[in-house]
Amino acid sequence: MTKTFIAILLAATATPALAEAPVIATSTVQTADLDLSRAQGQRALDRRLAEAVKEVCGIASDVDIAGKNDVRRCRVETLASLADERDQRIAAASSQPIKVAAR
Repeated sequence: MTKTFIAILLAATATPALAEAPVIATSTVQTADLDLSRAQGQRALDRRLAEAVKEVCGIASDVDIAGKNDVRRCRVETLASLADERDQRIAAASSQPIKVAAR
């Protein structure tokens, strides 16, 4: 059975009600090769989750202060939304997928 985390981002921007639907970005984090019962596997999981969060939250230009703040907020909120499931996964050393979502 494939072990994966599914990262989903619902990126809503401050746009009028009749504007386009929110953008959905996803990322899959493979975990089949990780031993989550060991510190080394947990560190590898944390690195992979951080990379997936960066991928789904995107980047903003250095001159776009509001965009930089939005990206930073997205990353913090998305990682925070994963914390409980990550901890449960490590505790159980489970192989079930985790769904990741951010607003």
